[in-house]
Amino acid sequence: MANGQAIRTDNVGSILRPPELLEARKEFSEGRLSREGLTAAEDQAILNVLELQRSIGMDVVTDGEYRRDSWLTGIQDAVEGFVSQNRLAEWKGPGGGLKQVSGQVVGGPLKHKGRLYAHEAAFLAAHAPTRWKITTPSATQFAGTSYMEGITTPYYATRADLLAELTRIIGDELRALVSDGVRYVQVDAPSYVGYADPSQRERRLAAGEDLEASLARDIAADNATFAGIPREDVVVAAHLCRGNSRSRWISEGGYDPIAERLFSELHADRFLLEYDSDRAGGFEPLRFLPAGKTAVLGLVTTKEGTLESKDELLRRIDLASQYAPVERLAVSPQCGFATVSAGNLLSHDDQRRKLELLADVAQTVWK
Repeated sequence: MANGQAIRTDNVGSILRPPELLEARKEFSEGRLSREGLTAAEDQAILNVLELQRSIGMDVVTDGEYRRDSWLTGIQDAVEGFVSQNRLAEWKGPGGGLKQVSGQVVGGPLKHKGRLYAHEAAFLAAHAPTRWKITTPSATQFAGTSYMEGITTPYYATRADLLAELTRIIGDELRALVSDGVRYVQVDAPSYVGYADPSQRERRLAAGEDLEASLARDIAADNATFAGIPREDVVVAAHLCRGNSRSRWISEGGYDPIAERLFSELHADRFLLEYDSDRAGGFEPLRFLPAGKTAVLGLVTTKEGTLESKDELLRRIDLASQYAPVERLAVSPQCGFATVSAGNLLSHDDQRRKLELLADVAQTVWK
């Protein structure tokens, strides 16, 4: 089905890198391995992770984002105008606190040098054993984290100006991917949950921001990136994330403040939602899910290795179905297992058991 309702087990995107791939990437960064050698290591690791997902019975597979250092990798390599710049981030969870993190900000006019993810799509098209997808960060994510006063403002006077340019870039890439034959595209959009986090809302309101206007602007930007995609045979998804790096997170709070507008106005077929802990709130916001759209419940955490109970997952799906019909629900991990290449604090065996559990639950509920 074009809207993806037949997909019951989804994979957010990233999967733990095998040790040999991490070592190959280290050797490449140190100049001890050629680009061809790194690509060969990536190719083999991707073939292995595709087989892992096939053997488990996932309805949609990814390449684990094995060609990326992080979920954001791609745009900086394909677009001129980014510069390295450290910034502060307030992390919660293991090793949390106010941390200085390296990042990329816009320090010049953005200009395409090449495609972002064509190489990922080509390999998956040739080797994926079942339905597969490509993930890309939302334009709204880069507008939020890559805009810095003094560095960006000589080129883009406002964040809205930068967002407009990023919308064009991401939109062009999505349309090119579809022309390449990609039939499932997902934008990762953690910025939306920032509108729901109580402390972030309070801080932004105190600074004089019109949150409803900002939310409308972000929805319009993502919708513009989807424009021109033939929706009759292409699935478009949005992943709403609270932050994910080494088992830490940034945002907290349920979807209540944003659900009605986001579910109805964002032109996505599927919403991949974090629902692994109390910080995600309850299922009540699912009552706003329109007919024809699917809520993918991220019931299995990627933050730790403890395996969830099948009975508990079935109970939670039953609770969710009180607000959205079960035929418009699916299941997935709560986020990627390795949003950054170092990965979250769980083992490969933990990861496999969690994916197997999701496949088992889906077989019980929907098959």
